[in-house]
Amino acid sequence: MAKSTVETITGPKSAVVVLSGGQDSATCLALACEKHGADKVAAITFNYSQRHASEVEYAKKLVKHFEVKPHKIVKMDFYPSLTSNALFDKSAKIETESGSKHPNTYVEGRNALFLLTAGIWAKSLGAKKIYTGVSQIDYSNYPDCRESFIRAQEKSMRLAMDWPFEIITPFMRMSKKDEWALADKLGILELIKNSTVTCYEGIPGKGCGKCPACIIRNNGLKAYEGK
Repeated sequence: MAKSTVETITGPKSAVVVLSGGQDSATCLALACEKHGADKVAAITFNYSQRHASEVEYAKKLVKHFEVKPHKIVKMDFYPSLTSNALFDKSAKIETESGSKHPNTYVEGRNALFLLTAGIWAKSLGAKKIYTGVSQIDYSNYPDCRESFIRAQEKSMRLAMDWPFEIITPFMRMSKKDEWALADKLGILELIKNSTVTCYEGIPGKGCGKCPACIIRNNGLKAYEGK
């Protein structure tokens, strides 16, 4: 049987980072590179018809900055045909406060789908570790950001593919203030400030300043800088 062209071209990898182009995943990328070396890290980004798809372009820039390759961009334009939310419907107003159990920016099954897809690719690269920037502290009532989900997903993927996956979540119990402190320690504070997209409207840096993602991000930075 012929060897996978992915393996023969890039060689085995130690880790795959789920890279959205936002603050959390960009810091994850920096951590993975520090831990394993940039030459042992790959990144995967998803274009799933989200309204803030500009983050995909910022993911490309981050990969170039950290000299990570390969970088796989997976198109999932089928996603809006399965479920509806404010990230798919550009005419929907993003709620700053939700009267329902989950905010209207919650995308059903997103992290489950992303992690499974990342795992399939990671195994082809020989990588056992998958980094993702989810947090149970600042998770905004997203059920797929909980540690209980991550551990269940990890177990499921191990069973499904007979591969010793480890899903690494550096920020699971870390506040945004502490995450900014980590970025500063890693020497990437300005990079995260200016060259990432966390905003639900797709505006880089400080973003729109009004959506829940911007509020959490910017409040964390103010707390770290003592403002």
